[in-house]
Amino acid sequence: MFGSHKVKIEGELLDKAKQCADACGYESVDEFVLHMLEKEIKKVLPPDEGSAPSKDIVKKRLQGLGYIE
Repeated sequence: MFGSHKVKIEGELLDKAKQCADACGYESVDEFVLHMLEKEIKKVLPPDEGSAPSKDIVKKRLQGLGYIE
């Protein structure tokens, strides 16, 4: 990692993140949140290290969400 950035999580969302971290056996909420972000980023970005997704990938995602046919 080349740098860091803090993100503020408050209230009910933080409580839910704590519950999930505990239930899944993570050492901390930070570890849980980092893992979840990594998983979601992999779903959105193609495997070639964060380059822009192809038109076909975007089209399939929009179709899956019901925005286009």
